[in-house]
Amino acid sequence: MDKDLKNKTLEELEEIVEEFGQKKYLAKYIFTFIHCKSAKEISDISPLSKGFRGQLIENGYHISNLNIKESLTDPDGTVKFLFVMPDGNTIESVLLFDDKRKTVCVSTQAGCSMNCSFCATAKLKLKRNLTTAEIVDQINVIESEHGKVNNVVFMGMGEPLNNYDAVLKAVRILNHPAGKNIGIRHITISTCGNAEAIRKLAGEDIHPRLAVSLNAATDQLRSKLMPVINKKYPIAKLMAAAKNYQAKTKQRVTFEYILINKVNDSLSDARKLCGLIKHIKCNVNLIEYNEHPHCDYTASSKENIKLFAKILSDSGIETVIRFRRGRKIKAACGQLGADRIKKS
Repeated sequence: MDKDLKNKTLEELEEIVEEFGQKKYLAKYIFTFIHCKSAKEISDISPLSKGFRGQLIENGYHISNLNIKESLTDPDGTVKFLFVMPDGNTIESVLLFDDKRKTVCVSTQAGCSMNCSFCATAKLKLKRNLTTAEIVDQINVIESEHGKVNNVVFMGMGEPLNNYDAVLKAVRILNHPAGKNIGIRHITISTCGNAEAIRKLAGEDIHPRLAVSLNAATDQLRSKLMPVINKKYPIAKLMAAAKNYQAKTKQRVTFEYILINKVNDSLSDARKLCGLIKHIKCNVNLIEYNEHPHCDYTASSKENIKLFAKILSDSGIETVIRFRRGRKIKAACGQLGADRIKKS
């Protein structure tokens, strides 16, 4: 049985409290102290009686904690954190500043199994899924150093929907009014295209924003860039799942498209993308490719990116260009873990 209190929703904590014959409301103190006051030990939860705290500890309950091994700051203000977990695995998270808003990009797996050709993290291979506690604690630790976080994006290391249960529980914890109370519209799950999990998420009672890493408008090209996921869920299945999510949740779906020089950035590619997504209520984030030493791809020119964006915009598709952030510290999209590939 899992005894990490940081892994528990408020409802799960209520069940634990009642098992010890205590009043149900005490669970809220545990939840709030862990997620709002960064309690690191059960002994830190002062509203609980000394006897009850002792009972929890004697029965093996504990509060896990991530440790920062290092942090790096880019000239543009972006901060990258390297966390070490008890088993020796490492993950990275990124803090982005946009005026007064703070966005944390969290990891959901140590490594990744998707083998996307443009991504540094893919070179690390999958080590394991993160626990819910390890996911939410990335935000706890960053907030303790940099203050309140406004947005959370599940876009770090790993494929979030391949760690579905832990990720969804993390969303519930982050969104809960007794905890960080981060609005559900300020939480985004990014997937490389797990169509089955997208359909499952559409049927939940809580709906974060959905971002789909598309990167190509044809199966031939997408299979070159994203071979693992596109073999299992080709574009037709993925688009059907995205349409289903949009229809059930009444939310726009975001499509992410990394622009790689002379690979997927032609004007013909742009027109094909328009044809593919024009029947879905959506928006597109065009992402400037972030180069790293472990891949030969290069970034599209800024001029070409703007021309690509104009074709989408002229077709009535809301389009935003995301230029590089955190590139000098390898904190940009697709770069996480690049510093440790040779050591893996």
